[in-house]
Amino acid sequence: MLGFIWAQLRGRAGRSVALLAGVLVATTGFVVLTGATTTSRLDVTGALERNTQSAYDILVRPQGTRTPLEAERGLVRPNYLSGLFGGITPAQYEQVQQVAGVDVAAPIAMLGYSTSSVSVRFDLTDAVDRSLERQVIRIDPTFTADRGLSTAPSRPRYVYVTKRPLLYPEGGYDTDLSSIPYSDGRKYPYDQNCGDVPRELLPDGQSQPICDPHATPQPGNGWVSERKNWSVDTVRLLPDGRFEENRWQSGRAKRVATDRLVASYFVTVPFLLAAVDPDAEQRLVGLDDAVTEGRSLRPDDTATDTHLPAHVPERFIPVLTTSRPYLDVTVRSALTRLPQARPAGLSIADMEYALDNATGVRAGTEEYALADGYRDLLSEGISPTGCCRGELQTIVQAGATEYDRRPDGTLRAVPRPPLDPATFGSDNTYNFDGRPWSADDNGFRPLTAVPMQPPGAFSQLIAWRTVGIFDPEKLSGFSDLSRVPLETYEPPRTDGADERSRQALGGQPLEPNGNPAGYLSSPPLLLTTLAAVPKLLESSASPARTAPISAIRVRVTDVAGYTERSAERVRLIAERIADTTGLDVDLTFGSSPAPQTVELPAGSFGRPELRLTEPWSALGVASVITRAVDRKSLVLFGLVLVVCGLFLGNAVSAAVRDRRPELAVLACLGWPARRIAALVLGEVAALGLAAGVLALGLAFPLAAALDIGIGWRRAALAVPVGLLLALVAGLVPALRAAGTHPAAALRPLVAPARWVRRPRGLFGMALVNLVRTPGRTVLGAGALAIGLAALTVVTAAAYAFRGAIVGNLLGDTVSLSVRGADTLAAVVTVLLGAGAVADVLYLNVRDRAAELSTLRAIGWTDAALSRLVGYEGLLIGALGAVAGAGLGLAGAAWLVGGLPAALVLAAATVALGGVLLTCLAALVPAALLRRLPTARLLAEE
Repeated sequence: MLGFIWAQLRGRAGRSVALLAGVLVATTGFVVLTGATTTSRLDVTGALERNTQSAYDILVRPQGTRTPLEAERGLVRPNYLSGLFGGITPAQYEQVQQVAGVDVAAPIAMLGYSTSSVSVRFDLTDAVDRSLERQVIRIDPTFTADRGLSTAPSRPRYVYVTKRPLLYPEGGYDTDLSSIPYSDGRKYPYDQNCGDVPRELLPDGQSQPICDPHATPQPGNGWVSERKNWSVDTVRLLPDGRFEENRWQSGRAKRVATDRLVASYFVTVPFLLAAVDPDAEQRLVGLDDAVTEGRSLRPDDTATDTHLPAHVPERFIPVLTTSRPYLDVTVRSALTRLPQARPAGLSIADMEYALDNATGVRAGTEEYALADGYRDLLSEGISPTGCCRGELQTIVQAGATEYDRRPDGTLRAVPRPPLDPATFGSDNTYNFDGRPWSADDNGFRPLTAVPMQPPGAFSQLIAWRTVGIFDPEKLSGFSDLSRVPLETYEPPRTDGADERSRQALGGQPLEPNGNPAGYLSSPPLLLTTLAAVPKLLESSASPARTAPISAIRVRVTDVAGYTERSAERVRLIAERIADTTGLDVDLTFGSSPAPQTVELPAGSFGRPELRLTEPWSALGVASVITRAVDRKSLVLFGLVLVVCGLFLGNAVSAAVRDRRPELAVLACLGWPARRIAALVLGEVAALGLAAGVLALGLAFPLAAALDIGIGWRRAALAVPVGLLLALVAGLVPALRAAGTHPAAALRPLVAPARWVRRPRGLFGMALVNLVRTPGRTVLGAGALAIGLAALTVVTAAAYAFRGAIVGNLLGDTVSLSVRGADTLAAVVTVLLGAGAVADVLYLNVRDRAAELSTLRAIGWTDAALSRLVGYEGLLIGALGAVAGAGLGLAGAAWLVGGLPAALVLAAATVALGGVLLTCLAALVPAALLRRLPTARLLAEE
């Protein structure tokens, strides 16, 4: 038998070589393309391992704190911690620490917004007219924020400049205000509006207070907006041209002469205060390493009580202060010089009258950024009287923003009316800084005031004092694809999502404007210790007294980059924490930024409506991507295998059909059916074995040229795969050859289609010709359909990584890794399908050679015959395209979880391309029509 098989292969060398080439193409393509899918999966897992190292793996929060968007779409807003205030007890924190496998459990207790005062300074030297004996420089401040889009005017400030001597109250911080003497030794009565203020000496030896008697009292509580604050500063212009003013230095009042006249006043800035465990925070993000001045927090740092003479008791909370305020606020001031209208006395009301009557002189403009004022404050150094301290009489807690969801997926922030003024202080709750000017704008978060003492029971000053300064941007860095925005201290910045918004923002990101109820919330920039929280809240009515911790960030041991083993380990530990504590537990391991488009309604201070791109987080992205890649690889593997089998089966069937008369003669000579089947399978197996060996040699250089990794084990699979493919492809033709009656084997290969009506035109004749060989037609259409289905699935996978599954930056990065290899696999699969269609058309031409020669003899032109073959290719292509698009859309729906319009359009485009490809493939068999030996074929008939 072996000798006979070898003789048959050698005797029909052309047919054997053609069949060998088919097996070789199928085997090499199978090995290389499956290597491509494996390479793409390795690229994906490698990308996940490189880009999913986050600050923590598990986030533990109070039960019921997940937002609707988080529960529905797995999305977390930037600085999500800014809206969480307590809910986890110290006992629950200890339970988390004791769970086996927890490496770091870092708690954070969000306490609320504390107000601090930042000085803004304006140089008025050039605005002073040195020829005038007395004058007033009026400062008209305007607060600007949101990249200059929000503007809010404020009450004027005044600087009174006189050449006459001035009397100042003497004393210090420890002096009883009611007994402060002036520099002339006398005690002047306390002014109802102005208090103990400087007094100007008049020519007659008398003195008058430097204050506007028509002004309202200076506000002193937080319910009054700082835009309504006013002040009158007094400066003497000395004969030598310098300016003398009274300053408080080291707790005492001192006269200071300077060359420049600089006016300053305070602006209220809210900072978010949080309490942490310093040791856990150091292990989690390297907090100690980010300290730039002073010292870091110690675990035993707690509140300290002091009592100065003539002052109420004070309680100070140790705080680590940020070096970056992350505030986009600028104060712009117009300067006007107002000459004195009356020969004696001072009345700012008269000055304003002169200004209204256009007698004031414009003296320029000044601008000062609040961030610069904060840096100036830091430059004073850390000391009891220097940087830095802030109010904690009443803290303000901000809730979460609510959203309306648009049909296109855009989120629209729901605005809220301006705040109740009592939020920042009232007659029963104290706060000594004015209400932030930006709080008068529309907000997006609900605010709750939390007095640190019972209402009306003011017994001590509560404030924070800096022990050190830290730079948030020096904390431990992680992958840009994972650390934002789940990182606790990441600054909030959003960019314009359309051209109009980008132009309005001047091409810069939107930043917080200092409004605690504003859309953008700053991260916690003031850090104290958990040990200080009990004293801070002991007199408060806050429900966080017994459960102060807002969240616990957990890092799991023996977890680095994303792997299936690590993911399972994190999942199991998260389940243990949830079962032990009953808290909400989320897997942040393998998360990634998922930018969301947000519509921000217009503000009341001039900011127009904006469309923004905000870096949200998508939880558990890596596991979703891994599952999608595994499903995609499995689908492509099966499709490559099937299309290679069909391509090879068609080639083997053609070879067997070509030997039908020979096999019929062998049957007539007494060969049994099993021996005929063994002969066919033996020839096919020999060719498959040879093709596998050749594929083994071709796989490496071809894979290297395509940048596909194929190891020896995968390459060695070429031999058994080639043999198996050959046997599977030859099994059906061998059984059909063995079971065919010798007389039937001698009949024509093409049978008439009796049920088809008489054809009209070339198109109808092409349809009849395809129906006459249904098996061959279905085989060609099926091979093409599988290739097109593979290409559709690859397109769906790319679409899924770009948005439909996860919609995140990690998905975009992974799509770059999988797109090249998968597209190659799908395109080659489509080409194999088109080759199968061309092979079907070639066999049709060869089997119907006599018919076609007859048509040519009766006057049909070669062009008409070529169009006939082309129509057959078009019909097979259309059948395969419709079937392939349907299969591809089904696979896409399984992969993506739906059928977006973009995928339907992509499938239609792929189907159209498949039809065009088959029309091109039909050109090859159509060209063979010119080589038909018409005379010989008609003579044989």
